[in-house]
Amino acid sequence: MIAQSVAEIISRHVSLTVEGIDRMYLNVFVPGLQYEQGIVRFFRTHRGQPLPSAALMSPMTRSFVAKLEDFVASHDIPLVQFEKGQRKDVVMAEHLRRFAHEEGVVFVGKAQENTPVFRTERRRSPTTGRPYPWIVRRSAMVNNYYIYAVDRDFGPFFLKFCSYFPFNAKLCLNGHEYAKRQLAQKGIAFEALDNGILSCADPGRLQRICDGLSAEKIDGFLRKWLRLLPHPFTGTDRKAGYRYDISILQAEFSLTQVLDRPVHGRLFFEQVIRENLDLGRPQEVRLIFNRTISRRTPGQFRTRIVTQDVTPSLNVYYKNTRIKQYHKEARALRTETTINNSYDFGVGKRLHNLPKLRQIGFAANRRLLEVERLSHDCILAEDTFQAINNPVAAGRQRASGLRFADARVHSLWHAIILFRQLAEGFRAADLRHHLAALSGRDPDAISQGAITYQLRRLRLHRLIERLPNSLRYRVTEFGFRVALFFTRLYNRVLRPGLAAALPQLRAVDTPLKRAFDKIDTQAKAWIDQAQLAA
Repeated sequence: MIAQSVAEIISRHVSLTVEGIDRMYLNVFVPGLQYEQGIVRFFRTHRGQPLPSAALMSPMTRSFVAKLEDFVASHDIPLVQFEKGQRKDVVMAEHLRRFAHEEGVVFVGKAQENTPVFRTERRRSPTTGRPYPWIVRRSAMVNNYYIYAVDRDFGPFFLKFCSYFPFNAKLCLNGHEYAKRQLAQKGIAFEALDNGILSCADPGRLQRICDGLSAEKIDGFLRKWLRLLPHPFTGTDRKAGYRYDISILQAEFSLTQVLDRPVHGRLFFEQVIRENLDLGRPQEVRLIFNRTISRRTPGQFRTRIVTQDVTPSLNVYYKNTRIKQYHKEARALRTETTINNSYDFGVGKRLHNLPKLRQIGFAANRRLLEVERLSHDCILAEDTFQAINNPVAAGRQRASGLRFADARVHSLWHAIILFRQLAEGFRAADLRHHLAALSGRDPDAISQGAITYQLRRLRLHRLIERLPNSLRYRVTEFGFRVALFFTRLYNRVLRPGLAAALPQLRAVDTPLKRAFDKIDTQAKAWIDQAQLAA
């Protein structure tokens, strides 16, 4: 049987739920060398050079490049010159298939890219007129070296070094690859998705592994490879405090829910997409990210649906952050929040802020599912409403619908609310006396056939159920909730709303009445204008 609601799919048809970090793109940099005054201090104070200039940076660049290429040659590592537009992950996949070691550098790629660097420009003193060098920040096309490698604990990753001073780098790793490596080392059987886990013999242990991917472990992972690879700075530089630090450029936080049958995910996801095209609106984004959004909030808030030639995906944007939801490999529902700027949430970029970003990302995933559950399941509630109002049949038994505004039906709703409180249920005689009291009739005037008909009506609509081996009936949870909702909606919304809307009732002046009066006035004016034009 195909599940019909988000709540039912999430509660009954998910065989594995995994919440963890997916891809992380990290900035690796020396904090004191990211601004002009810091560069001057490095050369003048630390290295004792009275005139800091780009001429002092060039020998460092040549030395680092020579060490990198010597490392590649001595370890027989392939050196690939990337072409413009070439997909680097495809090249990595090809080399990875031929890589037979548990750990090591797979290949090194080389590409010219536009990169921020520091240059020297000639300036003149306003007093003496003499020229002097001045350090400025510029962008230039320089070589970047992509070191693609496999780690024993973290799996495949790459570390990209700019070959020019101050040798900033980028680190890209994948939390799911980390989880796979940890499961394999611990001897826990699992089946992998392309970028995730399809099944696991110990789901609890898997979740603890994902939770354990901490900032400290990532920092230790980077330090390990900085020791193994050629380093652009000398030991003296590092002892003086010129050491690499890490900040978060991009972090993906994913929730993967593996479905027991692919058809559940496909049908559910396509329906959810249709019903949630407005999730990118500020009022909806506010619910997902738990943030206050005003007219002055920067950024675009939108929903984007991608369906052409690919698996359909739902994309919701908030400033620089995106939530993407799609049916992964036709086996799992993947919800992932990608934070591209932690300042969107008032959180710093340094790696030690990872726990705060985890809370934000995972909470956004859960809220999106909750919003979808509420919006989608209330659509299905329309079917329930129509089923209650329409005739019902079970085998040879038939019963009429319980029409919402019928006064006699409301007597049955009141009876259900009352009888819900009876621990031992109620009998046909109890229903007769209750209906007679509400209608002002003598109980004997209501025939047994009429009561039997009403009982059958309630039972076939699943509002009551007969107790086994008994002539008593019990109100179902479904029946109690429907009765509460219908009676309150009728008494608190429909009757007072009609009193305010209909002019012949001479309702007391209220905002709702004034609004309807305005609509009526405007409609009449438009009709008069149309007749005049004709």
